[in-house]
Amino acid sequence: MSHTFHIPVLGLGYSIDTPLKVARYGISSVVSIVDDQLVERMREFHYPKDETFIPIKMSAPGFRPARITAYLNLLDQLVDKQHHELKEMGFTPKSDITRYFELLPDHTHEATAYRQMLSEPNPYKKSFLQNRLRTMVRKGAIDVNIMSKVDKINHVKNGAAGADQLSDALAALKGFAESNLCSSLILSAGMNPRLYGYLDEFPDFFPIDNQPARKKVILKVSDYRSAFIQAKFLAKKGIWVHEFRIESGLNCGGHAFATEGYLLGPILEEFKQKRAEMIAELFNGYKSALADKGFEDIAIPATRITVQGGIGTAEENEFLRHHYQLDGTGWGSPFLLVPEATNVDNDTLQKLAGAGEDDFYISGSSPLGIPFNNFRHSSAETQRLKRIEEGRPGSPCTKKYLVSNTEFTKEAICTASRKYQSLKIKELKTKACSPADYQKQFNDITEKVCLCEGLCSSTYIKNGMIKPKENPAVTICPGPNTAYFSSTYSLDEMIKHIYGKLNLLEGVNRPNMFVNEIKLYLSYLKKDIDNSLRDMSDKKAKQIEKFKEQLLNGIGYYESLLPELINYQKNIRAGLETDLKQVRRMAERLWIPVLSAD
Repeated sequence: MSHTFHIPVLGLGYSIDTPLKVARYGISSVVSIVDDQLVERMREFHYPKDETFIPIKMSAPGFRPARITAYLNLLDQLVDKQHHELKEMGFTPKSDITRYFELLPDHTHEATAYRQMLSEPNPYKKSFLQNRLRTMVRKGAIDVNIMSKVDKINHVKNGAAGADQLSDALAALKGFAESNLCSSLILSAGMNPRLYGYLDEFPDFFPIDNQPARKKVILKVSDYRSAFIQAKFLAKKGIWVHEFRIESGLNCGGHAFATEGYLLGPILEEFKQKRAEMIAELFNGYKSALADKGFEDIAIPATRITVQGGIGTAEENEFLRHHYQLDGTGWGSPFLLVPEATNVDNDTLQKLAGAGEDDFYISGSSPLGIPFNNFRHSSAETQRLKRIEEGRPGSPCTKKYLVSNTEFTKEAICTASRKYQSLKIKELKTKACSPADYQKQFNDITEKVCLCEGLCSSTYIKNGMIKPKENPAVTICPGPNTAYFSSTYSLDEMIKHIYGKLNLLEGVNRPNMFVNEIKLYLSYLKKDIDNSLRDMSDKKAKQIEKFKEQLLNGIGYYESLLPELINYQKNIRAGLETDLKQVRRMAERLWIPVLSAD
């Protein structure tokens, strides 16, 4: 793997076709396969114009996995074509093969060989070296993401629940498993035993003739304990976790899975210290499970550990990789500002580029009930407020991927839907609440927005695919780190920034990523305290106290790392120690109510 970074999944549509834009340069990226309607429309959009497109209709049996398989096969076919065309190109200044090698980090074997070719004066030797370089060209992976718990059970026409294979997550897994891809499945948002068990039915997830599995499993996790529990569960089924993709609990885009005060640095340290022990224990279970399935002489598979969430400078990138002995990093939200790589419509793009720190916040907007990174100036947020003002809060619910609530209905509905919010507000009006309490509950109800439509609309707008009656409101979920990038960038500029060949944040007053994460957790804890004051229980008070204690332990850990952190990040030497002292004071001053002995 030539590049040391990957582009994580970005919403539903923002990275839906990113492999077509970056894979030929050896860069791996992740496609969401939650929304089969989006997938089918993108398949039609990218389908070769000289071939006849045959739609897979919703009336067809097994349409959901079939659509996903067909789209992934098309991506594979198109990227393969790009790859072969790139290898045949001449090394002219603006050719894709020249760009391929120019984008590589300087320390790689391939980059060294490229520089040797450039400096070779003998035309015959130069031609030989160029042909050798062509053999080094590798495609980036077309990886896919499934949020494990977004797993609605679908119903057949008579209203009965369908078989397990018809649930959303399992159908998506089937779509990937039956595709031609030789890549990875990223499982995020916690463990779903039914989904994990379903992996067992697809041979591509198992080694063949002692060769690595064609399809690999990556777990996106936010702490060591959860990662180990999930990996152990899978190992006992003969499924190996080939990568642990560690993500900051709050300093990331999309849904935010906050830990109980455990910060990224200490979490990475635990992985570093326990890596060998963990892999050895997992392998024992894995080897035993495969032996039961008839596999013999199994070699221990390679295991990668990577990190993503809030990384903003080449110095931070290098520190993480070297200090924690990581195999790579993920850069997500900054690529929302790279039109070549992602699908952000021009209006949203300009708003993002001009936004400041206060424009990004962790919200309660997700119908899943999980904290969600939001952007104050998105057109979906403007539409949400307008609907409230007009007395019609909530959204029409057409796709129903996130239906989960049965408070008022027999069949689950979405908490962002107009139907649910109308019923919930009607119930609220019957309660004896103070005006302030009523407004708070009203705000909580109406904060939810439709993600199924909002996270796709930017893709449709940018590509000229939006239909006449389709809602054009855009929901976007960048991480808070986006605030420090104040322009739009070319792919070359962003990659050069990652590798330290260019500094896109020159002169920007941006704290270290660890400090930013601490501030996010302090804000999160303060909000939790404020929301709990009225009904504070002894159990809740102890949980908050433990959260605060973990934050202070984490700050102490970073204070002990100061000499090494400063060595990697000389440009913030003066500010880092001061920032850590400031956040320590902020944490120590957080007031937690002490309950009476009664």
